[in-house]
Amino acid sequence: MGLFSGLLKGKAAQKAIQMAQKPENQAKIKKLVADRRNKGGGRV
Repeated sequence: MGLFSGLLKGKAAQKAIQMAQKPENQAKIKKLVADRRNKGGGRV
């Protein structure tokens, strides 16, 4: 189970990196991170 979980996390991170390289998504990500920090919730 641990191996599969690690593989899944790696795939998700790879997808996130690909999306983050697109300029239109960079603004969305910055806004999301700012909102998260302002709420003081989740780890960023």
